Amino acid sequence: MLKQTYPYFLANEALTPNQDLAVHDKYSGEVATRVALADADAIDKAIAAAKDADEPMRKLPAHKRQSILNHCVKRFEELAEALCIEAGKPIKDARGEVTRLIDTFRIAAEEAVRIGGEVIPMDISPRAEGYTGMWKRVPIGPCSFISPFNFPLNLAAHKVAPAIAAGCPFVLKPASLTPIGALIIGEVLAETDLPKGAFSILPCRRDGADLFTTDDRLKLLSFTGSPEVGWDLKARAGKKPVVLELGGNAACIVDEGTDIEDAVQRIVFGAYYQSGQSCISVQRIMVHESLYDTVRDKLTAAVKALKSGDPKDEETFIGPMISEKEATRLHNWVLEAKGAGATVLAGGERDGAMLQATLLENVPGDTNVNCQEAFGPVAILSKFSDFDAALKEVNNSDFGLQAGIFTRDIYRIQKAWDELEVGGVVIGDVPSWRVDHMPYGGVKDSGLGREGVRYAIEDMTELRLLVIRDPN
Repeated sequence: MLKQTYPYFLANEALTPNQDLAVHDKYSGEVATRVALADADAIDKAIAAAKDADEPMRKLPAHKRQSILNHCVKRFEELAEALCIEAGKPIKDARGEVTRLIDTFRIAAEEAVRIGGEVIPMDISPRAEGYTGMWKRVPIGPCSFISPFNFPLNLAAHKVAPAIAAGCPFVLKPASLTPIGALIIGEVLAETDLPKGAFSILPCRRDGADLFTTDDRLKLLSFTGSPEVGWDLKARAGKKPVVLELGGNAACIVDEGTDIEDAVQRIVFGAYYQSGQSCISVQRIMVHESLYDTVRDKLTAAVKALKSGDPKDEETFIGPMISEKEATRLHNWVLEAKGAGATVLAGGERDGAMLQATLLENVPGDTNVNCQEAFGPVAILSKFSDFDAALKEVNNSDFGLQAGIFTRDIYRIQKAWDELEVGGVVIGDVPSWRVDHMPYGGVKDSGLGREGVRYAIEDMTELRLLVIRDPN
């Protein structure tokens, strides 16, 4: 069970100046707990503390950073239960996310002791004889992190863990709808020997969070969330580097010769896992005409068989969306597509925040559910005859995060990797597949930069060159 109240963390210290943020059980709609809400003064103090912690964090030995990260791998069931309640995530999915959280901290612990450098041969011309060059990575300084509601544990971990590994103090704003997991991480971090001010975790209202973006004492902003918010933050961030993990409209191609049973099983997972609230959820399914009728029938049956309901039930696959507002928004997109001539193969109904797993076909290209990010349990089905044309259709999107391709043709695999305008191409599986050490991120409206612990550390460090001249 959740505690009745949770503090925020300011400069490593748990504080409860108020209980102003109500966190709701996303299935029942009832208030599950209350959380301290940070104001602008608290945020300013946290940033000042992070600035003061810059030097102690830089000097923290790698083995101590590794030990701190290894300490964070604990409290499994508590984190899973909190995630199930505050995010409405089915309990099996919640446990899966906690497993990934552990992976992320474990990977960061390994990376903390191998942030190296390189010797550069300098004598590429006569004028450089007698010179030696080398570079190393140094922490960029205090970082600002803003994490989303859909993976409130692991996406926070993808910012926090690399920062600790790199030696960067940070301030974190968790999503107001789902702050509990991040605050439990804060409780664990507070047990460690991190320098005073090394971390602050501050739930706050969006209109009070401006300092997370604009304050020049912060040397990097990493944001995961909607494109509209992300690009606005980048425009206001000033001189600091910005990493954006934004939206998607992920496509999956099912080519001729594919194992249909395997593809259907993976697509159902990829499209409807955690009610489709993932930026790499399968949204557009493109099936070769030779397989289309069979795939459509099997996929329709599989989607209809998914169990919806209470996320605390071990058998539930589809839980509530994050809010009734979001469920209404997406349901209206389904109705818009239906009114424009689309066929509803499965689902299509809504009850409060519960939207049925929905599969559509014959969806006009200019409807929202085709060209925007659905971010819910809705996918659309179409057929193709020409593989090259299917690749072009994948690229016919403002987004470019990941794409999945079921094919056995090595030349088509290579062509897809060369031509798809996405951050990652997944062969033989759905675009929703991710392991937490791989480079992850997108192009176009899907963002800037890459996560995955090693690649986040690159963003959180700067190269520093040393040149030595031998006068003899």
